[in-house]
Amino acid sequence: MRNRFKQFKSRALARPDVKREYDRIAEEFEFLGEILKARVAAGLTQADIAARIGTTQSAVARLESADGRHSPSIATLQRYASALGCKLQVRLVKGQDLTARATRTRARAARAG
Repeated sequence: MRNRFKQFKSRALARPDVKREYDRIAEEFEFLGEILKARVAAGLTQADIAARIGTTQSAVARLESADGRHSPSIATLQRYASALGCKLQVRLVKGQDLTARATRTRARAARAG
């Protein structure tokens, strides 16, 4: 079964439109993977987390899902982290492609100015 998934993923990512979307949401999936691993490592269920932060299991399930309609607040993520005995850290890290875009924008503004 795992091999079929790898083949499917490989074929799907060969399509430029799929690859572009996959890359666009990669950071979100990386973060979701982190919170799921932390919860499992703490030996807690979604219901356990919900009880600790004063919400419902379904709300925790939405937080842990890749559903783009739900974007938790920083405060909610802090409560989730605290329930795991963790501290939330949010950082801004320059992206290589963003830096290049900013450089081009500044150069264009300088030429126009």
